[in-house]
Amino acid sequence: MKQAGPLLVSVLLSVLVPLAYAAEEAPFDPVEMTSAFEGTFGVHPGLRRNHVKGTCAVGEFIGSADGAKYSRSALFSGQTIPVIARFSLDGGNPKQSDAAKAVQGMALEFRLPGGGLQHMTMVNVPVFFSTPEGFRDLVLALKPDPATGVPDPEVFKAFVGKHPDFNPLGAAIQGRNPFVGYDTSYYNSLHAFWFLDKNDKKTLVRWHFEPVDGVKNLTDEEAAKAPTDFLEQGLIARTQKSPAKWDMYITIGQPGDAETDPSQLWPADREKVKVGTLAITQAMAQKDGSCGPINFDPIVVADGIQITDDPVLKARSAAYAVSFGKRMSGQ
Repeated sequence: MKQAGPLLVSVLLSVLVPLAYAAEEAPFDPVEMTSAFEGTFGVHPGLRRNHVKGTCAVGEFIGSADGAKYSRSALFSGQTIPVIARFSLDGGNPKQSDAAKAVQGMALEFRLPGGGLQHMTMVNVPVFFSTPEGFRDLVLALKPDPATGVPDPEVFKAFVGKHPDFNPLGAAIQGRNPFVGYDTSYYNSLHAFWFLDKNDKKTLVRWHFEPVDGVKNLTDEEAAKAPTDFLEQGLIARTQKSPAKWDMYITIGQPGDAETDPSQLWPADREKVKVGTLAITQAMAQKDGSCGPINFDPIVVADGIQITDDPVLKARSAAYAVSFGKRMSGQ
């Protein structure tokens, strides 16, 4: 029998894995989450509901022996692992300006030897909500008032009062200018994961990717003059000259560190270990790339990495599956 290709495997995992977790525990309604995005941003048939504006890319990852000390994943074998990537802006507006103060995402699909897949779906903020309901309520609070065309300040004020864990996230977004490019931003897992070594020893980690060229933000003047689509244009131009690179680090968790709450930072003195380097070698408009039909489900993990019981992580996966099904059917 012919072996299923990586794209087919990705599609099957993106549908079946979230359904399995939804069967375990389903207090959160992923259809409701998807509907919240549609109500706030409108429906754009065939497109994602969140992080709708994006850019495709391809590249490779080489893991290190230091990573292999903590995880037996093929990611850290030292082999060159092909990567399909997608860079994006948060929200459901496909025409939003790249100069807006927003959250950028970097989603990666690692195509492992033997046909296995590993997903990493990251954003460039340090914290998130403690519950999926908090994120849903934020989307609802951002719905424009028909009379003004902007969110109702009183509705948003009520949202913040109900979800104080939004304050660190909001401060992180509003307290910085847009990044010079996708390639000059860091990206965080937000969630904790378990790394398993060859002897099944488990280590709690969070991972993040740091740009080799350093983190760089636009000045106020540069942001005011930035073109609407400068992030995509910049990444394409950059990769035509040389690869854009990030070093992958893991932060080692200790007893008492939050395992299932992405709103909680770990102490700054936790050990950090460099475990590999990502090189993005080519970027292209989404319509021309291979990232479009991929659902970058964050709970798709390969042997050597396990998810935790983080409810936000599982809710993201379930909502992604609903959105994926809709856009694959042209809705």
